Amino acid sequence: IRPPADPEPLKRALAQLCSYDWVIFTSVNGVRSFVDHLDDLRMLRGKVCAIGPATRAAIEALHIKVDRMPEEYVAESLLEALQKDDVAGKRILLPRAAVARDVVPAELTRRGAIVDVVEAYRTCAPENLGAKVTEALSRKPHWITFTSSSTVHNFVAAAARDALAGVKIASIGPITSGTAREYG
Repeated sequence: IRPPADPEPLKRALAQLCSYDWVIFTSVNGVRSFVDHLDDLRMLRGKVCAIGPATRAAIEALHIKVDRMPEEYVAESLLEALQKDDVAGKRILLPRAAVARDVVPAELTRRGAIVDVVEAYRTCAPENLGAKVTEALSRKPHWITFTSSSTVHNFVAAAARDALAGVKIASIGPITSGTAREYG
Protein backbone atom coordinates (compact mmCIF):
# COMPACT_ATOMS: atom_id res chain seq x y z
CA ILE A 1 0.00 0.00 0.00
CA ARG A 2 1.50 3.30 -1.11
CA PRO A 3 0.39 6.94 -0.84
CA PRO A 4 -1.48 8.42 -3.78
CA ALA A 5 0.68 9.24 -6.79
CA ASP A 6 -0.57 12.82 -6.52
CA PRO A 7 -1.99 13.70 -3.08
CA GLU A 8 -3.33 17.11 -4.20
CA PRO A 9 -6.81 15.95 -5.35
CA LEU A 10 -7.31 14.21 -1.99
CA LYS A 11 -6.08 17.29 -0.12
CA ARG A 12 -8.41 19.55 -2.13
CA ALA A 13 -11.38 17.29 -1.38
CA LEU A 14 -10.51 17.18 2.31
CA ALA A 15 -10.20 20.98 2.43
CA GLN A 16 -13.89 21.13 1.51
CA LEU A 17 -14.93 18.05 3.53
CA CYS A 18 -17.71 19.91 5.34
CA SER A 19 -19.49 20.38 1.99
CA TYR A 20 -19.97 16.65 1.36
CA ASP A 21 -23.29 15.01 2.21
CA TRP A 22 -21.75 11.51 2.18
CA VAL A 23 -18.30 9.97 2.43
CA ILE A 24 -18.09 6.40 1.19
CA PHE A 25 -15.22 4.20 2.32
CA THR A 26 -14.53 1.02 0.42
CA SER A 27 -11.52 -0.20 2.42
CA VAL A 28 -9.57 0.14 5.64
CA ASN A 29 -6.70 1.54 3.57
CA GLY A 30 -8.98 4.30 2.30
CA VAL A 31 -9.90 5.20 5.89
CA ARG A 32 -6.23 5.27 6.93
CA SER A 33 -5.17 7.48 4.04
CA PHE A 34 -8.18 9.76 4.57
CA VAL A 35 -7.19 10.32 8.20
CA ASP A 36 -3.48 10.66 7.38
CA HIS A 37 -4.24 13.52 5.00
CA LEU A 38 -6.95 15.20 7.09
CA ASP A 39 -6.12 18.22 9.23
CA ASP A 40 -9.31 18.34 11.30
CA LEU A 41 -11.72 15.44 11.66
CA ARG A 42 -14.40 17.86 12.87
CA MET A 43 -14.83 18.97 9.25
CA LEU A 44 -16.66 15.70 8.56
CA ARG A 45 -20.34 16.66 8.64
CA GLY A 46 -21.87 14.26 6.13
CA LYS A 47 -23.10 10.73 6.53
CA VAL A 48 -20.66 7.85 6.31
CA CYS A 49 -20.94 4.56 4.45
CA ALA A 50 -18.58 1.60 4.94
CA ILE A 51 -18.30 -1.34 2.55
CA GLY A 52 -17.89 -3.97 5.27
CA PRO A 53 -17.16 -4.77 8.90
CA ALA A 54 -13.39 -4.19 8.83
CA THR A 55 -13.87 -0.80 7.21
CA ARG A 56 -16.67 -0.03 9.66
CA ALA A 57 -14.39 -0.92 12.59
CA ALA A 58 -11.65 1.39 11.26
CA ILE A 59 -14.16 4.25 11.00
CA GLU A 60 -15.70 3.58 14.39
CA ALA A 61 -12.22 3.48 15.96
CA LEU A 62 -12.15 7.20 15.07
CA HIS A 63 -15.43 7.63 16.98
CA ILE A 64 -17.31 8.28 13.75
CA LYS A 65 -20.79 6.84 13.29
CA VAL A 66 -21.33 4.64 10.24
CA ASP A 67 -24.73 5.39 8.72
CA ARG A 68 -24.83 2.64 6.09
CA MET A 69 -23.15 -0.69 5.50
CA PRO A 70 -24.27 -3.25 2.93
CA GLU A 71 -25.11 -6.85 3.78
CA GLU A 72 -22.58 -8.11 1.23
CA TYR A 73 -19.23 -6.42 0.91
CA VAL A 74 -19.20 -5.56 -2.79
CA ALA A 75 -20.00 -2.38 -4.69
CA GLU A 76 -23.34 -3.62 -5.93
CA SER A 77 -24.55 -4.24 -2.36
CA LEU A 78 -23.23 -0.87 -1.26
CA LEU A 79 -25.46 0.70 -3.89
CA GLU A 80 -28.42 -1.32 -2.59
CA ALA A 81 -27.68 -0.05 0.94
CA LEU A 82 -27.90 3.52 -0.38
CA GLN A 83 -31.06 2.82 -2.40
CA LYS A 84 -33.41 4.33 0.20
CA ASP A 85 -31.37 7.54 0.34
CA ASP A 86 -32.20 10.25 -2.16
CA VAL A 87 -28.75 11.17 -3.44
CA ALA A 88 -29.91 13.48 -6.23
CA GLY A 89 -27.98 16.72 -5.91
CA LYS A 90 -25.96 15.38 -2.96
CA ARG A 91 -22.18 15.72 -2.89
CA ILE A 92 -20.42 12.42 -2.28
CA LEU A 93 -16.73 11.86 -1.61
CA LEU A 94 -15.24 8.50 -2.52
CA PRO A 95 -11.60 8.22 -1.35
CA ARG A 96 -10.34 4.91 -2.74
CA ALA A 97 -7.55 2.95 -4.38
CA ALA A 98 -6.05 4.26 -7.60
CA VAL A 99 -7.33 1.21 -9.46
CA ALA A 100 -10.92 0.32 -8.62
CA ARG A 101 -14.14 -0.54 -10.38
CA ASP A 102 -16.33 2.41 -11.33
CA VAL A 103 -19.63 0.75 -10.42
CA VAL A 104 -20.32 2.97 -7.39
CA PRO A 105 -19.50 6.41 -8.85
CA ALA A 106 -21.21 5.62 -12.16
CA GLU A 107 -24.45 4.49 -10.53
CA LEU A 108 -24.53 7.31 -7.97
CA THR A 109 -23.96 9.82 -10.75
CA ARG A 110 -26.79 8.19 -12.70
CA ARG A 111 -28.97 8.73 -9.61
CA GLY A 112 -28.13 12.44 -9.71
CA ALA A 113 -25.34 12.63 -7.14
CA ILE A 114 -22.24 14.76 -7.58
CA VAL A 115 -19.45 12.26 -6.94
CA ASP A 116 -15.82 13.16 -6.33
CA VAL A 117 -13.59 10.12 -6.69
CA VAL A 118 -10.12 10.74 -5.31
CA GLU A 119 -7.11 8.48 -5.15
CA ALA A 120 -6.39 7.88 -1.47
CA TYR A 121 -3.78 5.16 -1.97
CA ARG A 122 -2.20 2.83 -4.51
CA THR A 123 -1.56 -0.87 -4.34
CA CYS A 124 1.78 -1.92 -5.79
CA ALA A 125 3.50 -5.23 -6.22
CA PRO A 126 6.14 -5.70 -3.51
CA GLU A 127 9.81 -5.56 -4.38
CA ASN A 128 11.26 -8.89 -5.51
CA LEU A 129 7.78 -10.32 -5.95
CA GLY A 130 9.01 -12.85 -8.51
CA ALA A 131 11.56 -14.28 -6.09
CA LYS A 132 9.03 -14.34 -3.25
CA VAL A 133 6.44 -16.14 -5.38
CA THR A 134 9.01 -18.66 -6.60
CA GLU A 135 10.09 -19.35 -3.02
CA ALA A 136 6.49 -19.72 -1.82
CA LEU A 137 5.63 -22.08 -4.66
CA SER A 138 8.73 -24.17 -3.97
CA ARG A 139 7.10 -25.15 -0.65
CA LYS A 140 4.21 -26.71 -2.61
CA PRO A 141 1.28 -24.91 -0.94
CA HIS A 142 -2.07 -26.63 -0.86
CA TRP A 143 -3.93 -23.32 -0.94
CA ILE A 144 -3.27 -19.74 -2.02
CA THR A 145 -5.59 -16.99 -0.85
CA PHE A 146 -6.12 -13.86 -2.93
CA THR A 147 -7.37 -10.75 -1.15
CA SER A 148 -8.05 -8.52 -4.17
CA SER A 149 -8.04 -8.57 -7.94
CA SER A 150 -4.69 -6.77 -7.91
CA THR A 151 -3.14 -9.61 -5.89
CA VAL A 152 -4.30 -12.03 -8.59
CA HIS A 153 -2.90 -9.87 -11.39
CA ASN A 154 0.42 -9.35 -9.57
CA PHE A 155 0.80 -13.03 -8.70
CA VAL A 156 0.13 -14.19 -12.24
CA ALA A 157 2.53 -11.56 -13.59
CA ALA A 158 5.23 -12.85 -11.23
CA ALA A 159 4.61 -16.57 -11.87
CA ALA A 160 3.23 -18.32 -14.87
CA ARG A 161 -0.41 -19.32 -14.53
CA ASP A 162 0.51 -22.98 -14.84
CA ALA A 163 2.66 -22.59 -11.71
CA LEU A 164 -0.63 -22.88 -9.82
CA ALA A 165 -1.42 -26.34 -11.19
CA GLY A 166 -2.67 -28.49 -8.34
CA VAL A 167 -2.97 -25.57 -5.91
CA LYS A 168 -6.42 -24.73 -4.56
CA ILE A 169 -7.42 -21.08 -4.72
CA ALA A 170 -9.38 -19.14 -2.12
CA SER A 171 -10.58 -15.59 -2.59
CA ILE A 172 -11.95 -12.77 -0.48
CA GLY A 173 -15.05 -12.33 -2.59
CA PRO A 174 -16.85 -12.62 -5.90
CA ILE A 175 -14.96 -9.89 -7.75
CA THR A 176 -11.57 -11.38 -6.85
CA SER A 177 -12.89 -14.84 -7.70
CA GLY A 178 -13.94 -13.54 -11.10
CA THR A 179 -10.46 -12.17 -11.72
CA ALA A 180 -8.92 -15.52 -10.74
CA ARG A 181 -11.32 -17.31 -13.11
CA GLU A 182 -10.20 -15.03 -15.96
CA TYR A 183 -6.76 -16.59 -15.56
CA GLY A 184 -8.23 -20.07 -15.47
